[in-house]
Amino acid sequence: MSVLRSQSGSLGLFLASWLAFSTNLGQAGELPRFETVEIDPHVGEVCYAVTLADVDGDKRDDIVAVTENRVVWYRNPDWKPRVIVADATQRDNVCIAPHDIDGDGQVDFALGAGWLNNKNLGTICWLTRGPSLDQPWSVHAIAQESWTHRLRWGDLLGTGTPQLVVSPLNKTTGNGVRVLAFEIPQAPRTDRWKETIVDEQLNAMHNHWLGDLDGDGKADLITASLEGVYLFQRGSDGKLQKTKIGEGAPGPKEPQKSGAGEIKVGWLQKGRPFLATVEPMHGNQIAVYTPPAGSVGSALWTRHVLDATLGRGHAVGVGDLDGDGTEELVIGHSNKGSGDPAGPGVFYYKAADSNGTLWKKHVIDNGGIATEDLIVRDLNGDGRPDVVAGGRETHNVRLYLNSANSK
Repeated sequence: MSVLRSQSGSLGLFLASWLAFSTNLGQAGELPRFETVEIDPHVGEVCYAVTLADVDGDKRDDIVAVTENRVVWYRNPDWKPRVIVADATQRDNVCIAPHDIDGDGQVDFALGAGWLNNKNLGTICWLTRGPSLDQPWSVHAIAQESWTHRLRWGDLLGTGTPQLVVSPLNKTTGNGVRVLAFEIPQAPRTDRWKETIVDEQLNAMHNHWLGDLDGDGKADLITASLEGVYLFQRGSDGKLQKTKIGEGAPGPKEPQKSGAGEIKVGWLQKGRPFLATVEPMHGNQIAVYTPPAGSVGSALWTRHVLDATLGRGHAVGVGDLDGDGTEELVIGHSNKGSGDPAGPGVFYYKAADSNGTLWKKHVIDNGGIATEDLIVRDLNGDGRPDVVAGGRETHNVRLYLNSANSK
């Protein structure tokens, strides 16, 4: 099904894919087929995270990969690698988020590190480029927070500019992890980054999502933790209101036995949202939550388990892969599962009804990558989202080009 391509052949694949989709853009709703490009066969011992950003300013997203001791970017479309930093942070690097932090019109990166340090320092820093893209970037400190695990940009506090929202995995003091929002200071290299504690009541928080869930023009925060799925919305008074909207996997209230791990928001037709989770943390289940009638934050959403055969589920993405107006759910797991196909790899689920209650599973990559992280976005400008994934035990980075429709 997939065709493994070398880096040297990726430019030709890019052009061929663009021509194929120029012909097939009108055939919305047909199942997509994916061409596999091996971006890097061994980026590091673990590819902890992947993201996309226009690093070189050519209006095309490049691929960025995070390993235990490096951050590497691959230029679109020839995928030539360049090192951003190497051995410049506390090991292990674990998460990354792009944003123009210093306002110079070029992308910078926030980076979470210190993941596997014996003292788990949990360093949070940001990276700014050197005189040329062939030179190492500089590392600037933001803060230190033990167990820092995920970070994303969004104007959660309503200040008018995005904050860096950070969620640690485990608590260090009190009743739960400290979810923090850091504001960019006027001089981000030298001034202190003001922090706001968003919440400190939840535990084993594997990930969070930032975006406008309810369409009111304000950024919302959704967290996935041992206690389930929680929504944080900013009220008319400017304060964040916290509501439980998902129960998570039932079971003993212990990490990796109950609750939720990964979380993303997708959209059905007519703008109806759904939540997609891995449950519990590092778990075997994929669940979709659909909202009740009325406000999205008024009551618990309905939980639908799509699959309970994954091996260490660890990555979730969404995107309208076939152009029919409903986003598909893309899942990656890093261990062999109990189903057929068993994986590990990358799979997508397509809604089989308009309500998001029934879904059908399809293969993108079965066995070629032990997925630790993935991201879904159009990389070749053909209007169809592609998939980028990073591997754990397989150590690799792969691009899956959504290249043609199959009947």
